[in-house]
Formats: sequence, C-alpha cells, structure tokens
Amino acid sequence: MTTFNYEINIEATTEAEAESKMRAIIILVKKLKANELSRLAHIVQNDPIKTAMAKKALGV
Repeated sequence: MTTFNYEINIEATTEAEAESKMRAIIILVKKLKANELSRLAHIVQNDPIKTAMAKKALGV
C-alpha cells in the first residue's frame, strides 16, 4: 500500500487536545476502510440521533 503525506490543521483548545485528536484519527484511518470512514463521517455530520446513540453506547 502506498503512503500519502498530508498537512492538516486540527481545532482544539490545547496542544494536548490536538495531539489526542490526531492519535485517534490515526487509529481510525488504520482500522477502517475508506468507505467505512466516509459513512461514519456522513452519520456524524448528518444524523445527530445516531451520533448521540453511539456516544451513549461508548460512554462519552
């Protein structure tokens, strides 16, 4: 598999929060396929009920 490099900006209140978000993003990218990531992003952006249910199930 080919590796592509990107420079991104992460919105966060502290640098520690930004680093935590980046670590989480890296894990998601490694573990999920592109179509799974796209579907997850679509649900988070457009379906607040499913997003709230997922957060509750995760204990967040």
